[in-house]
Amino acid sequence: MGRHLTLALGLALLPAAARAEPLLAQYDVQAAGMTVMKVEALLDLDGPRYFVRTRIRMNGMAGFFARGDQVTSAEGAWRGLEPVPARYQLEGTWRGERRVVVMDYGPGSMPRLRAIEPPNAGEREPVPESFQAGTMDALSALAKLTRVVGRTGRCDTEAKVYDGRRRADYSVRTLGQGVLQAEGGFGGPALKCAFEGRVLAGFRGDQDAEEARRPQSAEIWLGQPLPGTGPLPVRVELSSRWFGTIRAVLTSVEPAGSSQALAQQRR
Repeated sequence: MGRHLTLALGLALLPAAARAEPLLAQYDVQAAGMTVMKVEALLDLDGPRYFVRTRIRMNGMAGFFARGDQVTSAEGAWRGLEPVPARYQLEGTWRGERRVVVMDYGPGSMPRLRAIEPPNAGEREPVPESFQAGTMDALSALAKLTRVVGRTGRCDTEAKVYDGRRRADYSVRTLGQGVLQAEGGFGGPALKCAFEGRVLAGFRGDQDAEEARRPQSAEIWLGQPLPGTGPLPVRVELSSRWFGTIRAVLTSVEPAGSSQALAQQRR
């Protein structure tokens, strides 16, 4: 699954629109007819600041062969439609290996890598500093997309993304409106968007260069599963070389609860 599944998951974690109350959303990620991953997303985008926290867990036989449990969070402030990231943190175990990334940001959204495990040296080519300037983490980029949808009704946007290991360009464009049959936690009118992610730097040493640079595309549907809230991704589909179509399906969504409960979930 690798990078392709990471992009699929990223799409499945798009937060609710600006001015919505904090939400807790659950997703199933399906491949080869099985649920291979469970995703939980805590989304707080109201007010002048934003916070997104996700937990990804391998499931079923996929979890038996490739154990994974990873928590990622991002926070920052809004400047119009643009996120101004302040901190990004990832911690967990993936395929039996401990993974840690901690970044904060200096002037001009210049990321400062505070911790990384395992180190990039020997595993990946370095990402030049000139490529890092003006970037944001993936969750902040996805918060931006949802804010754009909430304000404009369309999903036309782009972002320069750096996660401490890879540098990528994300772009999204509007495909149109449709009605989805009920599945999981949603059925009804939805906005269809096309996503493309292209990795520019930070390739692993054992990767085929041509394959690694190939853009990854996906389709995402955004609907309104709860009255009074903004759009939320309800389904995501992308093709993978080894697993056919990978799908992320919203299974449930609910208010995150009191400010005290929200603060506890942020820890």
